[in-house]
Formats: sequence, structure tokens, C-alpha cells
Amino acid sequence: MPRQQLGLLSFGVLVVVIAILLVAFGPSQDWGSIISLTLVLYGLWVIVLAGIRAKTPEKYGRSAFSILVWGILLLAVGGAWYVDILTQGNILYSMVLLLIIIGILAVASALPSMRKKS
Repeated sequence: MPRQQLGLLSFGVLVVVIAILLVAFGPSQDWGSIISLTLVLYGLWVIVLAGIRAKTPEKYGRSAFSILVWGILLLAVGGAWYVDILTQGNILYSMVLLLIIIGILAVASALPSMRKKS
């Protein structure tokens, strides 16, 4: 699939996600929830794009693993922000979530380079 079609598809997904969240949280005007859940849902979409990229890689494009990592980071930041909203400012759970995700990503990034050296 050409890159432009995936870009247009991603824009469409972002618009649909924002529209659904505005309908769900707009009346309460909970803008923090709208933005954080937008990050979570768009992070899930970026993970799906990584799967698409794994099936049809581009010669000079980002690798599927790189796209997957960005999707997980979007998911983690949005999830931590939403957990912070749900716990009403108790940032401990948000920091724990972010640190666990970053640690898992660091280990996952280091594993392929360790396999090549052996």
C-alpha cells in the first residue's frame, strides 16, 4: 500500500476517534479524558499500522518495530494520563505504568542486538 493512502487512512481514523470521544465526553466537558483517550486509541491504531508495515515493508521507510514502539509509547502516555485523571491526581500509578512500559520497551529493543552478537 502506498504511503499516502496509509497517511490519509490514519487521518480518517484520528478524526473518527476524536468525533466518538467528543460525543462520549463532550457534554461533561472533560477535556483531559478526551485528549488522553485520543492518545490511547490512536496508539492502538499505530500498533495496527505496525502490523500492516510488517506485511508490506517499504525500502526506505521506518521499520515495523519502530512504528510499534511509537504506538506503545502513545498508548502508555495516554493511559498514564487517563489513570491520573481516574485517581484524581495520584501520580504514583501513572509513573509506575510509564516506568514499566519504558522498561519493557528497553528490554525488547536490546534483545535483537544481543542475539546477533552471539
